[in-house]
Amino acid sequence: MAIVKSAGITGRQHGLAEQVFSRAAGAPLVPGNDVHLLRDARENYPAWLRAIQQAQRSILFENYLIEDDEVGRGFADALAARARDGVQVRVLYDWLGCQGTASRHYWRSLRDAGVEVRCFNPFQFDRPLAWLGRNHRKTLTVDGEVGFVSGLCVSHKWVGDAQKGVAPWRDTGLEIRGPAVSDLVRAFAQGWSTVGPPLDEEGCLSARASTPMGDVALRVVAGVPWSAGLFRVEQLIASLARKRLWLTDAYFVGTATYVQALRAASRDGVDVRLLVPGSSDIPALRPLTQAGYRPLLEAGIRVYEWNGTMLHAKTAVADGLWARVGSSNLNPASWLGNSEIDVAVEDAPFAQQMEAMYLQDLEHATEVVLSGKARRLKASPPLPRSQRGAPGRRGSMSRAAAGAVRLGNTVGAAVTNHRELGRTESKVVFGAGVVPLALAGVALYWPYAVAVPVALLSAWAGIALWSRAVRLRRQEAQGSEQQPLPEPEVPPLPAAKPQALPDAPAPRAPEAGPHQP
Repeated sequence: MAIVKSAGITGRQHGLAEQVFSRAAGAPLVPGNDVHLLRDARENYPAWLRAIQQAQRSILFENYLIEDDEVGRGFADALAARARDGVQVRVLYDWLGCQGTASRHYWRSLRDAGVEVRCFNPFQFDRPLAWLGRNHRKTLTVDGEVGFVSGLCVSHKWVGDAQKGVAPWRDTGLEIRGPAVSDLVRAFAQGWSTVGPPLDEEGCLSARASTPMGDVALRVVAGVPWSAGLFRVEQLIASLARKRLWLTDAYFVGTATYVQALRAASRDGVDVRLLVPGSSDIPALRPLTQAGYRPLLEAGIRVYEWNGTMLHAKTAVADGLWARVGSSNLNPASWLGNSEIDVAVEDAPFAQQMEAMYLQDLEHATEVVLSGKARRLKASPPLPRSQRGAPGRRGSMSRAAAGAVRLGNTVGAAVTNHRELGRTESKVVFGAGVVPLALAGVALYWPYAVAVPVALLSAWAGIALWSRAVRLRRQEAQGSEQQPLPEPEVPPLPAAKPQALPDAPAPRAPEAGPHQP
């Protein structure tokens, strides 16, 4: 790959490095693609709608959050129109992501128009924890010839409100044409098959699916829960970067292993930079995010906070040779818990375009520094209320998990003393101490307030397991009735001459010997 070549590795070593990346990502390198960088909704949404309107055979659309607003209704109208014209339109949305954003009427109107709509992983009583795994992907594939991958959901938040002075959310996406679009179809088929009958992948591809459309090589990294493919790729890139590693993330969580990789790269002279939101759509998460700045800053990593409404992009660029754009955040929820999709582009002109965009973003950001004798964090002031976006009605699992992991890292460090805590983490540690004290007080003075919830949760778990067992037994019984066991085949006896069977066994002849009479 390009970033490996920059390290002076050629020939057989380059082939080995290529194999390492393919196995780590679970995705081969696909050459011959044409890739365009799309910035924000002003470039992504029109390109999506244009492709939908030009569809002739199939449309595959999946997104974590689709809102029933002017933006969502515009996409619904475009999808419904193509379905009425005979195009096979399939929409996969996430149950949790769309809670409270789109009504039943919204989905019913799509189905009435001929769109096949499926909901990913809805809550089930007999699977109390299964809902934690979400489909966080954002892709659109049309006719198997053009595909889009991004961090954008379908909502007015990405458009903004000029009349109210609310700026649009900052995000990044890609438009891809070429053989790699087939990988996008396969990734969609994987998620689609978890909800119902599998997708006919060949029917969604055109005869030109394998035809080269450009000279860009890339990987479609489709992460599934507990595969950790995206995490391994991030670790490899942090280890291989020699000059620059510039990251943008909406909900960064500094897990120990990844932070250590970034710190090691910085100490080796790599210019490591991290751009994160200065004003999050979940205000309670900002103190938790800031608590992780200190170990990065102390290692020489430069941290910036976006000054706009909300920074939602998930990108990386290394050494001006390698770049990543997609849906995954740098946190365990994306690496382990969610279905995500990213595109890793190995092309110098494209990566240099990403670097130029990154520098433009830094012009609208404030750098966080350690200043003064106390080495306090100095960051950007909060945005004026008129420039803030409308708060979300509920956060995604990525954001909730990011806050939980950040809290766990800080509390774990306070208990085990495996690293020095910063001054900014005092509030987190104090809050963590209040919680067990409050629970202890409630348990002492109102024991039923603790015992009753525990009993209800235990009863729920038991009933859920029994319900699951009954369902499995019924499936087993139905399967055995529908598919009776075949009779065992008896091999034919060898041919023999017919002979009369004796009525009784013949007496055994005595053995010959010297004492025989």
